[in-house]
Amino acid sequence: MMHTRQLQFDHSLFLEDLKPLLSEADLAIANAEFTLAGPPFTGYPAFSAPDGYLTSILDAGVDVLMTANNHILDKGPEGLERTLKQYTVFTGSGLDEEQYRKNNPLILNVKGVRIALVNFTYGTNLGSAVAYPKVSRMNREEIAGQMKRARELADFVIVLPHWGEEYSLIHNESQRKWAGWLVEQGADAIIGAHPHVVQDTTHINGVPVVYSLGNAVSNMSAVNTRLELAVVLNLVPGQRKLPEPELHFLWCTLPGKKTDGYRTVIVKEQIGRRQDWIDCTDYDNMIQTLERVKKVTGIE
Repeated sequence: MMHTRQLQFDHSLFLEDLKPLLSEADLAIANAEFTLAGPPFTGYPAFSAPDGYLTSILDAGVDVLMTANNHILDKGPEGLERTLKQYTVFTGSGLDEEQYRKNNPLILNVKGVRIALVNFTYGTNLGSAVAYPKVSRMNREEIAGQMKRARELADFVIVLPHWGEEYSLIHNESQRKWAGWLVEQGADAIIGAHPHVVQDTTHINGVPVVYSLGNAVSNMSAVNTRLELAVVLNLVPGQRKLPEPELHFLWCTLPGKKTDGYRTVIVKEQIGRRQDWIDCTDYDNMIQTLERVKKVTGIE
């Protein structure tokens, strides 16, 4: 995300500590919960980030951006149109009918393995009076069509829903039902976002489900919102069932806590390094939040 206060700091450093993890992946995917609608640049409640933020995200190793989220129409269809014209590889929306169908599902060939990405949102904060540009929404008929094409065209289908109840560490009944239905439609993994916190994980008929990753980087400070997950999926050619996902807890440090700006760090790499913090109480906050979230979600 890009809240108002973040605009005052060097965004090229936000994801600096994640570069090794992102660069190691054959395919790295991130949820872009902002627009690139041009100046004036604004944070919550209607996001418009500078174009350079995109450059920083890509330089950190991200390959694909998810655009189906509740903030993508914050600056109206014009803002979405300008945003998509800045992106090269994305899913969850489209400028016109042809691009929308091409990108939803998005089929990528990675080292000879065909991967389908299906990204959709429960809704958007602002609506649109025009048919296009279009955002992929939580409509079973439309998503069933995307899933059918994905299964026909790809070896693996990864579903990336924007769903759930904000700030809840446990998924709700709607997420559970949708996850079960998506597995029936052929999902090989389901990785969700939106609640701003990490949620519990499960398997449905052997399919891994991570209900919510939380925020990779933001200016949020409400309880549990600075702890998040990076998920590593290992796709084995010819083997539909995925090995157990690797879950990496991350922590978004705010200005003056560990560095002068925003910096997202990998928690396990920071254990025992309290002395590296400018504000050591923030290290304590990270550890306490980690233990609290792990206890509620059951994630080890």
